[in-house]
Amino acid sequence: MTEIRHIVFDIGRVLIHYDPSLPFSRLIPDAEERKWFFDNVCTHDWNIEQDRGRTWEEAEALAIAQHPHHAENIRNFRRYWHEMVPHAYDDSVAIMIGLIESGHDVTMLTNFATDTFAEARQRFDFLNRPRGVTISGEVGMIKPDRGIYDYHVAAFGLEPAATLFIDDSPKNVDGAKAAGWQAVLFIDAKTLGADLDRLGIRA
Repeated sequence: MTEIRHIVFDIGRVLIHYDPSLPFSRLIPDAEERKWFFDNVCTHDWNIEQDRGRTWEEAEALAIAQHPHHAENIRNFRRYWHEMVPHAYDDSVAIMIGLIESGHDVTMLTNFATDTFAEARQRFDFLNRPRGVTISGEVGMIKPDRGIYDYHVAAFGLEPAATLFIDDSPKNVDGAKAAGWQAVLFIDAKTLGADLDRLGIRA
């Protein structure tokens, strides 16, 4: 196995907590009604297109045209986005900062809308510490599409076989492996620390 020289972190649910139900538990108190809203109105597939670069204005207009009676809560998805990301995972962040400070080459690759990422970067300064980041909303591709991994490699001069990707989604981990990277599934910071030890990576 090639020695790892580059470490790439995902962000959501690896470094920062993300849960759309946090504000919507208040906005739609009934659990069944809330589940219906996420399953049929502001769905995962709807939201991921903002990560691919679609504007919130376009997204809201599309959803409101299909579900006009839910217009206010459709707009609330972006309006209360800040409540969906209430805190960082301090133990994971500590691992990333430790890797950077010990001289490892660390970058980030994330499915994120451009405007919400700019907001996250203002709130969580550690997102400015790695050498750089590929933001799906800026490049018009999302994980696990092969193209975004290849883009990241080219943008940051990485050798795929010498690159370790850390992501909480099995599909995204598999996408990285298909692109020739090494990859581990993020479960929690303790498991990540054990994975790094196993791979001979010391912070």
